[in-house]
Amino acid sequence: MSAQGWTTLALTLAVVASLPYWLPRTVIALRVRIFARVGGEEGIQAPGREVPAAEFKQVYGHPAANGRSRGAALSDLFWYWLSPGAEIHQEHLEPGPRYDDVARTTRQILAGLSREQWTELVGRCTRRVLDELDDTTDVQRVRLRDLMMPVWAEVYHEVVFRERCPRYARDLIVGNADDVVSALKCTRLRHMDRRSRLTAYLRDRLAHDPPPVPLPSTLSERERAYYLQGTFFNTAVVQMSEAMAHLLLALATHRPVQDRLAAGEEDADFLDRVINETLQHFPLFGVAHRITSDAIPRDGRDPIPAGSVLLFNYPEYQGSDGARFDPDRWLSPDTRPSAFIPFGVTANRPCPARGFAVLTMRVAAEETLRRFRLESSVEHTRSLPSRGPCLLVPRTGALWSPVGRRIRLSALRLADRWAAVPRSLVQLVLGSYMVWDARRQGLCRNYFAASSGGSAPSVAAGR
Repeated sequence: MSAQGWTTLALTLAVVASLPYWLPRTVIALRVRIFARVGGEEGIQAPGREVPAAEFKQVYGHPAANGRSRGAALSDLFWYWLSPGAEIHQEHLEPGPRYDDVARTTRQILAGLSREQWTELVGRCTRRVLDELDDTTDVQRVRLRDLMMPVWAEVYHEVVFRERCPRYARDLIVGNADDVVSALKCTRLRHMDRRSRLTAYLRDRLAHDPPPVPLPSTLSERERAYYLQGTFFNTAVVQMSEAMAHLLLALATHRPVQDRLAAGEEDADFLDRVINETLQHFPLFGVAHRITSDAIPRDGRDPIPAGSVLLFNYPEYQGSDGARFDPDRWLSPDTRPSAFIPFGVTANRPCPARGFAVLTMRVAAEETLRRFRLESSVEHTRSLPSRGPCLLVPRTGALWSPVGRRIRLSALRLADRWAAVPRSLVQLVLGSYMVWDARRQGLCRNYFAASSGGSAPSVAAGR
């Protein structure tokens, strides 16, 4: 081979070897531009030039920032991802009697358990799922989101129906939640058949053995099934599974923090501080959009006009990129982050689980750490499209040699980096298609257009 040939080969190998370090980030940037072009640019960024960070909470909590779906092109995309029943999803209902009825029912269902009952329920469900792990090997590789999703499927089924979740029902809930979150992250297209199977189960269950808490009277029989599916077996299961995946992966990638917990010498609040630090670095919400029903006045600045689409960017507002992972910053008001809204703003549809989310995360984490040491070397991002690869090392098993640990973690890091290359391309293609298809179907736009004409069409199937 000539010198030029060797040079070309060397350059080709260098480019190929470097793919995991630059291609995924390049594709992400390209995907954002395509999404904006296909989906149409709209909205006022917060924080941003028109709504600086200092005004974030003030604008977010203003009574006029209360529109949710109607009037925003972005709503078509969220309705598309959250179908079926996006039109009565609690987070996407417009303010009014139906929203009040739904929100009140959700609070009543969640308030039916005391803190002691929540602790017992989450601990029991976590132990049951962990018992199903393969116990024939000393070290197991798992995806943390996949590990945690059955836990929360069982928890919220029991919260709603007040009885243990059958295995077939758990499988339906996990299948539905996994399909929704995979579509949201653009790693898979929607599979509406998986979602419709859960809808059929819920409709049959409500017809023959309804839950003890009466469901919203303003909803039809079909809509009540969609309400449970969207609020509890979609949003609740997905968000808690994501939260736990972030928490456990943070512990796996910050060994000193995990060792402090394992030593049992820290104060009782240390794990709560770890949870807060995790939610600071990896907020569960990306961008929440609201449509203003009236002008929002501001001191020394032009008011925000009625009909504006406000885009509240949680990661941008909390701004923890590059910051050191330090749970002890929460010990003092002087070091505690002021821009911290893990469960939203109280005045504007805060997360219904805000009162017990940290408690339940603590219980699930303690049960997991009691059995396993967590080890991971993968990249930890807020979107977590990899689902959190991690090694579980039994605390009662054989000791893991330092050499074996380094080899396994190096292999895990390398596999994760290379997996990001095809995955980012898949996200680019599928994400662009879903943004286009959502805009083409116009589920939200058509629903409200028909409502104005006197009869709202069914958009439950999401076509």
